[in-house]
Amino acid sequence: MQEVPIQSPLIERKPSAIYRVLGDRIFLVLVLALALSIVLLTLGLGYYLYLGGSLAINKEGFFGFLTGTTWDPALKLEFGIWPYVVGTLVTSLAALVLSVPVALAAAIFTAEYAPRWLAGFINYLVDLMAAVPSVVYGIWGIFVLAPFLREIFYMPVFLWAAENAPWLSRYLGNPSGYGMFTAIVILSSMVIPFTAALSRDAINLVPATQREGAYALGATRWEVMQMVILPYARGGIFAGAMLALGRALGETMAVAMVIGNGNILPYTLFGPASTMPAVIALELKEAVEDLHYSAIIGVGFYLFLVAFIVNATASYLLNKLKVGEQRV
Repeated sequence: MQEVPIQSPLIERKPSAIYRVLGDRIFLVLVLALALSIVLLTLGLGYYLYLGGSLAINKEGFFGFLTGTTWDPALKLEFGIWPYVVGTLVTSLAALVLSVPVALAAAIFTAEYAPRWLAGFINYLVDLMAAVPSVVYGIWGIFVLAPFLREIFYMPVFLWAAENAPWLSRYLGNPSGYGMFTAIVILSSMVIPFTAALSRDAINLVPATQREGAYALGATRWEVMQMVILPYARGGIFAGAMLALGRALGETMAVAMVIGNGNILPYTLFGPASTMPAVIALELKEAVEDLHYSAIIGVGFYLFLVAFIVNATASYLLNKLKVGEQRV
């Protein structure tokens, strides 16, 4: 006896006349409005940041505010943010250089080599690192990392340079433990989870046929990794690195707690420096003059521009990379 399929009442119900005429259009308008709201929110954020910082920006000039090297809100009332821009870019890019090899190694090990129980444990720890608040990293940097680096690395290198290469001492700076290199190490620790997670997912998405074909041709495990897996997954790896760079550019408290907060160009490795988010966090509550307050908001506006330029450049480069078998 042949069974008669049971029709669902929802399938039998015909759409109303209003839905047939306007349903798709209403949905399209709603989706378009929500998408445009993101664009409007971004433009509005940039506009109000510029509006809040216009007093200081107009006083120094658009490029004068950016390229000035003097930040004196007390006496001279001069505001130049170039040391903070350089400090932000140097610490973020250096942290990216340190973190990517570690994150990529963790992703390769957990995706290709580790047993399932060990891979799950390592992935849990990596994801946990992303959930740790930045102020906890800062406390760890103050009480653990900075003293450790000062005794193990900074002082031996500084004393060796003072005895054997005195000219090098001016580029090393004061080995107090609180400076640019400590901030770079903190940042690299904080951004590892972002690169590792996306790299791991990209490696896991490589089709099994790609691996099996390479093994069938006699490739070794390293050759499969080098010629098949990494080229296929490089788009996801690059996306993870750019996400990590965006996190590093905007990091505030952990950096402010260990970088030394010196308003000078960061030309020394161990010496103090500062970043744009750090100066905003540290001086916003201390601003009593309108010009000083406007200058801090202006720093936020230029940080917005730096983040926009970096992300736009990253999107352009990502579109040039081969993701899987297609170009995006």
